[in-house]
Amino acid sequence: MSVRHFLASLALVPALALPTAAHATPHTTSHATPAHGPGGLPHPARFDLQAHRGGLGMTTESTLEGFAKALRLGVSTLELDTQVTKDRRVVVTHDRQVSAQKCRDTGPVVPGDPQYPYVGKFIKDLTLAQIRTMDCGYQQLPGHPEQERIAGARMVELRDVLDLVKRYRARQVTLNVETKVEAGAPEQTAPRELFVRRVFEEIRASGIEDQVTIQSFDWGALKTMHRLAPDWPLVALTNYDFLQVGKPGASPWLGGIDADDYGGDFVRAAATVPGLRALSPNYGFPQNGKIGDPGFRLYPDRTMIADAHARGLKVIPWTCDDPATVAALMDLGVDGVITDYPDRVRALMADRGMRLPKQYHPRGRHR
Repeated sequence: MSVRHFLASLALVPALALPTAAHATPHTTSHATPAHGPGGLPHPARFDLQAHRGGLGMTTESTLEGFAKALRLGVSTLELDTQVTKDRRVVVTHDRQVSAQKCRDTGPVVPGDPQYPYVGKFIKDLTLAQIRTMDCGYQQLPGHPEQERIAGARMVELRDVLDLVKRYRARQVTLNVETKVEAGAPEQTAPRELFVRRVFEEIRASGIEDQVTIQSFDWGALKTMHRLAPDWPLVALTNYDFLQVGKPGASPWLGGIDADDYGGDFVRAAATVPGLRALSPNYGFPQNGKIGDPGFRLYPDRTMIADAHARGLKVIPWTCDDPATVAALMDLGVDGVITDYPDRVRALMADRGMRLPKQYHPRGRHR
């Protein structure tokens, strides 16, 4: 199904059968709030429930169907990744190199195309037409048995996701858009300046830039975006290793900042990035561990969170799926969480009597 036909069908889609959890409080009734509150952050006084790649534990990742399901479930933020193609189109995908685990070739865009097959190629070296031939919903993602597979899914453009949010009139939903520049291997993604400018242009053209935050592991990309859009809220991602604490010189990921100049402190180093409004560290070590596992520890702690809050920065770790571990993060005072399973976290929020994000349903044709 084409993107246009998918969008046109939304008005006919019934509400997803995702009932509000039984323990929801009267605060589940959402009231209109500005897309960005004081300091440029979305939804003040709310726990930020972010659907990672649209909620890949629920639906094939980075698809319009997945993002739409998350809107109907009720999340505060759609988290998504971007790459820039050879012909400068901004596509929504996590991977700089087309993954055979997620996509398969269906045929060349033109007979005899010397670049075919496309799977395994870098996004930056393929055109949108070439990319759109691949089936990126041919199998369920291993390790995610609850995932609804979207058969025949094609990569979509950033503009399609922005249009989807407008179609749902989801004015309280934020889009947390990652500029996935590969600072450690810059030859594998579009050049930073081009990459950031194209993302900026697509968001500005959408007319809903006040609903967008920009995140990146590449803090140089954040600085570039700040020059283009000084008022847009920025989010610094890290997995700790990218800080390169104790190593000579500045990490290529930190845009000229040497973390050792700040005692290896993530908060202090990131706080120097202009326009920064939030920090997103990985939630713990090992990265896929959980509370109760031998040797597991959370990365955010009370000191990190207190120091961030003292600087007016929120802390929203990625990507945590285990409810007990999310609960432990909540107890520490994090401001939100990025998760593959927003349904699980929403149920946890309801059990705790927390205010739940508004649920949205498709409307008529956007004008």
